Amino acid sequence: MISVNDLKTGLTLDIDGGLWNVVEFMHVKPGKGAAFVRTKLKNAETGNVVEKTFRAGEKVAKATLDKRDMQYLYKEGNDYVMMDLETYEQISVGADKIGDGVKYLKENMNVAILLHGSNIIGIDIPNFVELEVVDTPPAEKGNTAQGGTKPATLETGAVVNVPFFVTTGTVIRVDTRTNEYLDRV
Repeated sequence: MISVNDLKTGLTLDIDGGLWNVVEFMHVKPGKGAAFVRTKLKNAETGNVVEKTFRAGEKVAKATLDKRDMQYLYKEGNDYVMMDLETYEQISVGADKIGDGVKYLKENMNVAILLHGSNIIGIDIPNFVELEVVDTPPAEKGNTAQGGTKPATLETGAVVNVPFFVTTGTVIRVDTRTNEYLDRV
């Protein structure tokens, strides 16, 4: 059990028999009355998002999640096949469990699978990935004074804004949390 005053974004809670991820939270101290915590929670199984208000200091159950290191092997239909690095067992994970991280998955990439019992809750992909630019328009002459950006399609299909000097074939580092270009590799 943890206090709602200690909530963090990304924390998984066990509320009313369901698993809920904290998407947003805000501590509110009105001028009159007791303080409270307003949260936005996402159901780990269904993806439904609800807003819930807790009294300040109220206790909630923190879900116990297991993290297993796995390697992404290949895509099969709408499923992504992962291999456990300890037992070499292969499992299929649906794209809905991966979320936005699916646009950064590259074959042979190591990821962490989050499990609650035997149910797959989600996947933690690395914060930074190195991907090759497969398509980007050429830089326009005279349009570089302000240090602007242009869209670039990466080898996994993700589209990221990059500086004008980045060309097709360049390998770049991308922050998967913000979908931003960091630097050339």
